[in-house]
Amino acid sequence: MGLKTFKGGVHPYDGKELSKEKPIKELKPQGELVYPLSQHIGAPATPVVSVGDTVLRGQKIADAGGFVSAPIFSAVSGTVKAIEPRRVAVGDMVNSIIIESDGKFLETGFEACNDYTSLSSDEIIKKIQDAGIVGMGGAGFPTHVKLTPNNPEKIEYIIANCAECEPYLTSDYRSMIEEPEKLIEGMKIILQLFPNAKGLLGIEDNKSDVIESLTRLTKHEKRIEVVPLMTKYPQGGERQLIYACTGRSINSKMLPADAGCIVDNVATINAIYTAIVEGKPVMDRIFTLTGDAVMEPRNYRICIGMTCKDIVEQAGGFVREPKKLISGGPMMGFAIFSLDIPTTKTSGALLCFSQDEVSKFETTACINCGRCVEACPEKLVPSRLSKFTEYGDKESFEAWYGLECIECGSCSFACPARKPLAQSIKTMKKQILADKRKKK
Repeated sequence: MGLKTFKGGVHPYDGKELSKEKPIKELKPQGELVYPLSQHIGAPATPVVSVGDTVLRGQKIADAGGFVSAPIFSAVSGTVKAIEPRRVAVGDMVNSIIIESDGKFLETGFEACNDYTSLSSDEIIKKIQDAGIVGMGGAGFPTHVKLTPNNPEKIEYIIANCAECEPYLTSDYRSMIEEPEKLIEGMKIILQLFPNAKGLLGIEDNKSDVIESLTRLTKHEKRIEVVPLMTKYPQGGERQLIYACTGRSINSKMLPADAGCIVDNVATINAIYTAIVEGKPVMDRIFTLTGDAVMEPRNYRICIGMTCKDIVEQAGGFVREPKKLISGGPMMGFAIFSLDIPTTKTSGALLCFSQDEVSKFETTACINCGRCVEACPEKLVPSRLSKFTEYGDKESFEAWYGLECIECGSCSFACPARKPLAQSIKTMKKQILADKRKKK
């Protein structure tokens, strides 16, 4: 039987060899840490500390601003230096709590659980909510909301997104190599919430060692199955992963739960394990620092709130001056102009390149070759949608299913004319969705 996959997609150079073979290294922050109050989908968190307060590692510094929100915890002990707007990776100024670390890492108490099987579903959900867990693969959707669908008995699959299809990123890979028990036990905790569900670990076949390891570790787990996937971008996209693993399709008007599925990233499932078993909230994460401009490309365990500048300096700095900095992966990340931005719960990587290859591209006219159509995992016609954007034709853009675009960037990558198709489509999507919000 062939490897499971979806139709479309591309095969960019993956660049993973720069960091994948090196063990995770722990970094301790120097100086101040910055905690934006909006680092998740939903209402911003509300500060529960004031300037001048002393805090401990693991102490709540901001409470959830509503049901679709999440609390924030300090990863260090120290003093609240300020509460003020700071710039984040997407360029926005976001109100943030700034904490000056005292370097002592004095902790508040954590309540471990020796037997999570004795916990009720409500107790598990409450612990996940109280720990501030959100989708740590980049989406940032509060996990306690995702794990409380309207009809939990209809959930048939819990899918762990182990694909890590973005080029250069290897944090999930290293996590699965070094601490696979967290993923497996985290999956078992989620399955405890859904008695009719089966756990699927969807892993691309460029991680054969992980497939072998997790298959061996789950051979006696009747409710968990390893699903080898074809290595292709965007195999880790939520819709693509669901289709590859189950054959079920969803669109922009549906949730995965509508297809009987729930999808969580490796880092999110690990955070669930840490919250339930160790009693610790979200304070740290595994972070990929890589690129040809970096002295020591590898994965680091960082304290959330560390600035990119602090991470780079502690990792040995640059071997050459970078001309391109990307927060996240090269396909769906954000180019940044400064390292003075904080890491958040959803920050997975910083890419530093000595050359800005994209800026050298010269855009030419569309030749109607259809390569963008072949690459699109949503079966759209990106060249046509881009043209609608160019003429401001929102009606035609919607009629041609432009809102179904997942903004993966496959069309831009495949285009021989080097047209910024994905960026153009993303711009029109934002305008249309903003118009719809105004009409509500």
